[in-house]
Amino acid sequence: MAYKYTLEILTALAIGTFCILFLYTNSTMSGAEFAGSDNAGSGLIAELSGTLKENFHPLIPQWKPPSNEIEACLFALQAAVGGILVGGVFGFWIGQKNKA
Repeated sequence: MAYKYTLEILTALAIGTFCILFLYTNSTMSGAEFAGSDNAGSGLIAELSGTLKENFHPLIPQWKPPSNEIEACLFALQAAVGGILVGGVFGFWIGQKNKA
C-alpha cells in the first residue's frame, strides 16, 4: 500500500534527524575549537610573508575597483550573466526534449 505523502514524511524525518544530530554534537563539543586547513594555511603564510612578498611578482596585476559599490555591481553583473547562461542551457535542453 503506497502512502500519499511518503516523500514528505521522509523529508521531514531526514530534516529532523539532521537537526537532532547537529544539536547533540553541538552540545557535547563544549570548548572545542573548529579549525581547519584555512587556519593552518593562514598561519604558515603569515610566518613566510616577508620572504614571499619580496619574491612574488604577478604576471597580470590585480585590479582593485575604486569603490565597494562598483565591486558589488560587478559581482551582481557576473551573477546575472551566469544565471542567464545556465538558464539558457537548461531551457535549450528542455526545449529539445519537448520537441522530440
